[in-house]
Amino acid sequence: MAKPSKIETWQMTTPGTLARVSLDVPEIKPGEVLVEIAGCGICHTDLGYFYDGVPTITKPPLTLGHEISGTVVAGDVNWMGKEVIVPAVMPCNHCAICASGRGNRCLAQKMPGNSMGIYGGFSSHIPVPSADLCAVGDRNGFALSHLAVIADAVTSPYQGAMRGEVKPGDLCIIIGATGGVGIYATQIIKALGAKEIIGIARNPAKLEKVLHYGATKVISSQGKDVKAVRDEFRAYCKEKGLPSNVGWKIFEWTGAGEGQAIALELLSYVGVLVIAGYGMQKNEYMMSRLMAFDADIRGTWGCLPKYYPAVLKMVLEKKIEIEPFVETRPMSQIKAAFEEVHKGGTEKRIVLTPDF
Repeated sequence: MAKPSKIETWQMTTPGTLARVSLDVPEIKPGEVLVEIAGCGICHTDLGYFYDGVPTITKPPLTLGHEISGTVVAGDVNWMGKEVIVPAVMPCNHCAICASGRGNRCLAQKMPGNSMGIYGGFSSHIPVPSADLCAVGDRNGFALSHLAVIADAVTSPYQGAMRGEVKPGDLCIIIGATGGVGIYATQIIKALGAKEIIGIARNPAKLEKVLHYGATKVISSQGKDVKAVRDEFRAYCKEKGLPSNVGWKIFEWTGAGEGQAIALELLSYVGVLVIAGYGMQKNEYMMSRLMAFDADIRGTWGCLPKYYPAVLKMVLEKKIEIEPFVETRPMSQIKAAFEEVHKGGTEKRIVLTPDF
């Protein structure tokens, strides 16, 4: 693989519009590499930028895409020729937030397809910092393109589990367990040793599948109000001899008002609620309940690059299954793929592979 003269890319020229563009390869500075992209996953964050007017830090035109795997073809000699996963958020590693161990929320972080200038993953190549790259090594038969989903869809729920301090024997609830990230959250929390994992989502058929990936119980919220879901949860706890009001760790991955309302209703004594999904909805909540419950509500964002090798190892050892939830398509089909994902027409994470 050689350094190219041009980067071929699909730019978002304005929200809702894509154009095929050729860019000059920029100067690769010390501490940077040029990655030849094997695959880039379509995340709902990309669709928020594209369809919903959620602002990117770099104003259009820019290339979207932050779930990237590929091979280093130029730059830092220590990385030359290596297959890598590019973290979705790369901290500066120098500020007070980074020093505190919370670099996943570094205010100077670089995110492809958002805050790395015009460069993103729906391209042939991308220049990125080398400090926090995750080396792949032996792929154990996995396609390098498929490993792109580790960059966000798999590592973000791992970070969420770390924020929730998941440990063996825990009682956990995952709201949005059937979603593109929730299914990985379920598997990760199972792999970390949780005793009970209750998956909550709307679609009963999809929920049945979650039982094969770590959930011990599923509850459909379809056609039910918050109290009906709560009562079904309590009935299960009573049946199993579990406390319904003590110590549950709740992970809200939908970002929807309904999902957040269910999470707040289930939060109780010495419990933890991790808000992981993004949405524009608002909920009312009596804050004094947190005082009475001695409970926590925490946010989670991205994933610390230091966790990537551990997550990659879990995938390669098939403690986390990705193959049933990934499909690849040529990058030239980006417009149709965006539309399909936006309309909810696929249950799998679409990874686009360059075919310029």
